[in-house]
Amino acid sequence: MTDTIPEPVASFLEAVTAHDTTAFTQAFTANPTVDDWGKVLTGFDEIHAWSDQEFIGSAPTLAITSVTTDGDSVTVVGDWRSRHANGPSSFRFDLEGDKIATMTIREG
Repeated sequence: MTDTIPEPVASFLEAVTAHDTTAFTQAFTANPTVDDWGKVLTGFDEIHAWSDQEFIGSAPTLAITSVTTDGDSVTVVGDWRSRHANGPSSFRFDLEGDKIATMTIREG
């Protein structure tokens, strides 16, 4: 299903699955925001500290069930599995050009 996911989201998801923090970082704009179920993280320091524990650092996998594109927003829904959290999840990516400005995570 990743061939139906537009860039930079496809590369971002591949980086997460590969636990590649460098590629993860390169997918974002210079001042990104992550909203993880209402916990808002701004900038790379906060996002990396969160990711080390709850995202990339939790050895995640995502079985994608749907992808929706609406203008500069891409929503990926799937079954998230990790050492931190499990279950149906929705990831909305708001893009600025070829980078991710905001990622919002909610129940899928």
